[in-house]
Formats: sequence, structure tokens, C-alpha cells
Amino acid sequence: MPVLETQQLTPRIASEVARRRTFAIISHPDAGKTTLTEKLLLYAGAIELAGAVRRKSQQRHARSDWMAMEQARGISVTSTVLQFDVGEACFNLLDTPGHQDFSEDTYRVLTAVDSAVMVLDAAKGIEPQTRKLFEVCRQRQLPVVTFVNKLDQPGREPLELLDEIEKVLGMDAVPQNWPIGGGIDFLGVYDFLRSKVLRFERGARGERAASVPTTGVDDPVLAALLGAHRYETFRDESELLAAAGHRYDPDRFLAGRQTPVFFGSALNNFGVEAFLEGLETLAPPPSSRRSNLGVIEPADDRFAGFVFKVQANMDPNHRDSMAFVRVVSGRFEKGMAVEHARLQRQIRLPRAHRIFAQERETAEEAFAGDVIGLVNPGIFTIGDTISEIAGLELEPLPSFPPEFFARLWPEKVDRHKAFQKGLLQLEHEGAIQVLFEPMRREPILAAVGELQFDLVRSRLEAEYGVTTRLERLGYRSALWVSGTPAEVDGAVWPSSALRAADRRGRAVALFDAPWSEQFMAEKNPGLELSRTH
Repeated sequence: MPVLETQQLTPRIASEVARRRTFAIISHPDAGKTTLTEKLLLYAGAIELAGAVRRKSQQRHARSDWMAMEQARGISVTSTVLQFDVGEACFNLLDTPGHQDFSEDTYRVLTAVDSAVMVLDAAKGIEPQTRKLFEVCRQRQLPVVTFVNKLDQPGREPLELLDEIEKVLGMDAVPQNWPIGGGIDFLGVYDFLRSKVLRFERGARGERAASVPTTGVDDPVLAALLGAHRYETFRDESELLAAAGHRYDPDRFLAGRQTPVFFGSALNNFGVEAFLEGLETLAPPPSSRRSNLGVIEPADDRFAGFVFKVQANMDPNHRDSMAFVRVVSGRFEKGMAVEHARLQRQIRLPRAHRIFAQERETAEEAFAGDVIGLVNPGIFTIGDTISEIAGLELEPLPSFPPEFFARLWPEKVDRHKAFQKGLLQLEHEGAIQVLFEPMRREPILAAVGELQFDLVRSRLEAEYGVTTRLERLGYRSALWVSGTPAEVDGAVWPSSALRAADRRGRAVALFDAPWSEQFMAEKNPGLELSRTH
């Protein structure tokens, strides 16, 4: 693909882009994603600035969990954006849902980042959701940095965890530090890069982890510090890693074929500071993006960005809709005029926000890698491109097939208008897809994750005053049916399939078993069947 001709570069844009690090954290529930997020912000000083709670008795939910449903359940069900500076780097952390299932929102966040942090529970290793999210990272060739959490609790052998990463995920695992002991006998980690021991003091909450410099793994200081038995185990494992382990290769890492591994305990703040320092060094700055005009480089002077998320009613005080835009190139300036590719017209961006959970502040400028929130008067949808480059359309965002289906209706008939308004907004945000069955008034919700049904009901009640009833359906897949009107009308449908339509009137078939899909395909060779619309 050709490279888009780049305008005159300014030194400031180039330097600002170079210091950006935009990443998401992926994990299975309870691996410690939310805790690690909080501790990264703690070390950066960001939660002080954002007014986060500081007393242990008040630490009931993460600062990034803004929705009432999240705070009540202690989970993350939406994605938010957290920006903070550490050293010379400016981090943009896109927090992703961490519940037992997830939505397209999770997937789309991974299109807006340049790398990912994978959090593993030291006792459980790679769990189903981690693997599913990792596959999305693999598809996008995202570099992944791994943090093995909960070393102060009983867990599996570190070598076993490295082996699992390599066999299950197909990546070289390259430890950047190494645990000394584990569980109740956990003493700390040895930092290979800096040749020093970080000592873990149980109950100290890791505020000031003591470090002991060494000349290397053979330093007699280590034997005296660890004791003969622990030192012998550590030295044997270190020699094994040196002989049979992998060396860090930046090219393999950036291609998603190798992951640097850090060990620590987020709950106790242990190893988090070293991990953050490593992330600053390892995580890549913003990368180039494909478009209809060729490859667009992040340091191009001309602003370009895409909408990857739309969220309404984040703050009851505002009651508005916010479009989250990933800046792809150039510099955003307050009040600038840009071209809206889908609408094919110029629009002005009078005000943008930096979003920290519910809190927002005016963004005077932003650079490639940053995420800004634009108040959405109904002109932005997911996937929209806005830019200063005439005719530019960035690569379309992927869509994902729904796997769960349910009918939904308001409990009170007089709330039907508010019900329809809220449902339309939630569909516009991409939280769910809405289908309609002939001769029935109740819409069918189609979702990637089952928890989305609870999310929709919770938001309809909280934001639109509508209580609802839900009937889960036994269908497990959907196919959009395309063809001439005569072909669609004359199609042969399996007896167990349900015929529906989306809001644009396109035919959709819902299936309860794979054989039903196969029957549909075999009996209607002239139709085009697609899992996404």
C-alpha cells in the first residue's frame, strides 16, 4: 500500500508523538486488572489529581469504574480512558471490561491501542477470557507485555507459567525479572536488567520496596541475602533461563511473537513501579495506520482520527453523548475545522475533553496516540473518520458476530417511547444490536456477551426511567441474508430458524444449531450469508 505523502513535520509534533504510549489491559476476571490499573495510576500520581479515594476503607471500586452497575458489582463493564505522565512518557491507558463475558466495546478498544498488557493470575495462568482477548491482539499484531500477578499468594511454578505462555499462546516468554520464593515464602524478585533484588516486605504495601544491588546472579551477596536453599534454587533457574530461554528481540516483540514477562503483586504495590518503568521502555509509540489513500504516519502534521466508542449519559450532570476519538496523526487543536468522511462535509470541533472515568476536562490540544472525547450532537457513529486530509477514510473497524439473543420489553406500556429512545441510543453506541421479528412488537437484542443484557436493562432504568422484562432465547448464532428481493422472499428457511430484520430492514436468520445454518446455505445457493452486517 502506498505511503500517504507527508506534510512538513514540526519538531514538536514529532517529539510529542514519540513519547506517547497507548495501551489496554487484558485479563480474565479476578486476575487483578482493576487493581493493577489503580496502582499504575497511584505511581503516576494521576489518582491524586483525579481525586481518587486514598484510605483503604474507602477503596471499594476502581476510579475507572464509573457506572452504578460497575460499582455495585465490583466489575468493569465499559471501557474508559486514563491519561497520565511518567518520566518522559505520556501514557494513554484504555481500560477494558473485566467481567466474565464482554461486548464489541472490548474488541473495539483493542483497535485503538498500540500495545496491550496481559495480566495473569500466578495460580491460574492463562484463563479462557485472557486467551480470547489475546486472539484479538494477535489478529491486530499488537505487542503484548505480561504481568504475572499475586506472587505473594500460593501459585504455580514460574517456569511452568512461562511454558504455558509459549505453548498456549505461541509466543516466546522473556522474563525481565524473576521471583524468589513464592506464596508465604515470597521474598521478592531479581531484576535481570539492573542486576538487583527488589525485596518484598509483607504488610508494607510495597510503598518503598527495598532494593539490593548485585554484580550478577553469582554475587555472594545473594547467597547471604536469600539463604543457601533459596539461593541454590534461584541460581539453577537463572542458569536454565540463560541456557534455554529466549533473548529479548524487539522485532519479535513488536510483531506480537514475543512477550516480556514481569512478576509482582499489584495488591501490595510490589513490582508495579518496575513494571511501569519497563512499559515506558518497551511499549511502542503510535504506529502508522492504513487508509483509502495509503499509509498515514502519526507524525504527519495533518490531524486525523477515528471514532471507536460512543457513550451517552456518562455523567448525570451532563446527560450528553460522548464520541471517543483516537488521534491517529498530527495535532488536534480546540476549534479546528475537519472533514467528516461519512457525512462528506466540514465540521468544526469547538470543544474536546480528556476523559478520566466520569470526570472530564477541556483538551486544548492532543497528539497521535491520545484519545479525546467529543460531545456528540448525533453526527458521530462508531468507525467515523475525521481529518484535515481531503477524502481520507481510515481502515474500517471490524464487527463481531453476536452469540446471545433475548426479547426485551418495558414493564409499563406508558414508558414505551422512552424505552425506544434509550434502546436506539444504546444501539448507536454499539452496546447491542436490535432486531425485529415480523408480527411482534418486542425487539430482539443480539449481543456478543450475555452480560450486555444486564447492562442494557440497568442503563434503561437508570438513564431513561424504564424498567424492563427480558426473555432469553435459545439461538446461538445469526446470519445476515443478502440477495435480490425475490431471492430473499423465496428463501427456504429451516423450521427451527427465526426470521428477523435489523433496523435497516436487512433480513437476519437466527439459528439454534450448526446443522440449521448448513441447511440454510445448502438450500439457498444464490443467497449471500454473512455473520456480520
